[in-house]
Amino acid sequence: MKFMKLGSKPDTFQAEGKCVRYVTSDLATDVTINVADVKFHLHKFPLMSKSNRLQKLVMEASEKNTHEIDMVDFPGGPKAFEICAKFCYGLTVTLNAYNVVAARCAAEYLEMTEDVDRGNLIFKIEVFLNSSILRSWKDSIIVLQTTKSLLPWSENLKIVGRCIDSIASKTSVDPAGVSWSYTYNRKLSALEKVAEGGMKYREKIESVPKDWWVEDICELDIILYKRVMAAVKSKGRMDGAIIGEALKTYTVRWLPDSVDSLVSDVHSWRNKLLMETIVCLLPLDEHVGCSCSFLLKLLKVAILVGVDDSAKEVLVQRVSLKLHEVSLKDLLIPARPPQTTLYDVEMVHSIVKQYMKHEKFSRDSDLGKSDVGCTDFILGHGTLLSVGKMIDGYLEEIAHDPNLSLASFVDLSQSIPEFARPVHDGLYKAIDMYLKEHTDLTKAERKGLCGLMDVKKLTTDASMHAAQNNRLPLRVVVQVLYFEQVRAAAGVKSLNNNPRDTSQSTSNTDEEWEKTAAEDCSSIKKQMNQIKIKEEGSKLVKKNSQNNKSGMLLLPSRSRRIFDKLWVMGKGHGENKSSETSGSLQSPASMIPGDTKSSAKHRRHSIS
Repeated sequence: MKFMKLGSKPDTFQAEGKCVRYVTSDLATDVTINVADVKFHLHKFPLMSKSNRLQKLVMEASEKNTHEIDMVDFPGGPKAFEICAKFCYGLTVTLNAYNVVAARCAAEYLEMTEDVDRGNLIFKIEVFLNSSILRSWKDSIIVLQTTKSLLPWSENLKIVGRCIDSIASKTSVDPAGVSWSYTYNRKLSALEKVAEGGMKYREKIESVPKDWWVEDICELDIILYKRVMAAVKSKGRMDGAIIGEALKTYTVRWLPDSVDSLVSDVHSWRNKLLMETIVCLLPLDEHVGCSCSFLLKLLKVAILVGVDDSAKEVLVQRVSLKLHEVSLKDLLIPARPPQTTLYDVEMVHSIVKQYMKHEKFSRDSDLGKSDVGCTDFILGHGTLLSVGKMIDGYLEEIAHDPNLSLASFVDLSQSIPEFARPVHDGLYKAIDMYLKEHTDLTKAERKGLCGLMDVKKLTTDASMHAAQNNRLPLRVVVQVLYFEQVRAAAGVKSLNNNPRDTSQSTSNTDEEWEKTAAEDCSSIKKQMNQIKIKEEGSKLVKKNSQNNKSGMLLLPSRSRRIFDKLWVMGKGHGENKSSETSGSLQSPASMIPGDTKSSAKHRRHSIS
């Protein structure tokens, strides 16, 4: 730390209790100056020789026949006045980063200028500030911290502005040119002891990181921190990622650890101000800087402390740009009253919609470009897949909530495009969990919910689970079994080239589904009749048949009866079969108990 000594005489100031200060001298004191609750018994001449203001006050006191002078609202209090008084007596006094601002403001109050005496206190302090303090990294930060208790004097004397400019300028220098002391507590792990590119451990330790400065300025008050970061950003030489790291470090330093402390009345104003300040300081480039995980944590805290809607909208916008980076845990944002759900589903839905808008704009831009744009589109498609998988996981998590409405679940599941969900296993798990937790759904609601899922996009394991799932509507179970039968037939000959191997989605009406299923069954039978199965193929079919039959033993009786008929149809070669084994496919409606008229109708009808 830099320091400066003034004066050469021994210090003769004495204290009598806590409220009296006096100078040991052969001459009796002739003036008493009251600063706050401390009385200074001094001599008029040394004070008047350095202070223009004291000259005026002593003369006014003489006119009133009093020897006491009251210093009202003296900047820096008794300690600052004592420094100025010792300087007037020529006593030894030491200035450093902790007391220099108070001494400067006190000297300004006492008008200790060059007009009164050459080489006066104001001049000496200014030299010390400019030549030493403001050239030191840590001293500049300490001085800036002390200015808070000396407002508005420190602001009017431009000490605050000069400190901020000094700090901001030093953060912008090339790290290779940093030679001053700084705090950097983050340690290297064992794997980092040998740096990339063959750099040795010692060389890496001795190198200065680009974010060397972020920890030191974390001790600043939020108002001063905001001004420093604004100055750093205004210079335009700081990378957005480093600014993001600085904001993260400061947030971790000052946010309380517990939720109770976060929302307590004692700290609510400070925490709200902190959040709003961090949001306004986010890097200008929305695509760099803070990680999505950190932004989501900011959003959670912002909701808890009740920041303005504008700040929350900024965070939603920033998170939506990096949604593909987020983890499921970070996306679980607690809901706040008047919401009744466990998590803030509406907020997540808003983030996903914003993300899809960005993706659509990006795709439209890329498709209008050259082949390079097409490559970017393919890479971007991968991020959509990760978002789709994450949303399915989120749906499964919130499905446990008994207060989650069906409309909210459906809207969120439909917020991502179809190509972002090539496999529907995750969606099936979420739907199954919702059905399990919401047993009061009507038949129509269950049907609409399951209509979100395409059974053709289920894996074999998911299909086997769905076939045994009594929570699913019977119509969905029939579809699952039917398409599993198609897959079994495809084991003999691939049906991928068959243009009819794309039946209607589960959202079609029962009549449309029946018609499609019948046509597909006929098509499958014709193809199977045309296949001349060789001996090796026969063995394969026999093996597959045994495996599937053994798997069917695990099915409930309802699903097993349906699967038996579908499997017999797949093995038929055109011979005449009885009504028991003709491979006829009943409609979903015919499987519903009580619908005897429909059931009888379909038993009389044979596809073959």
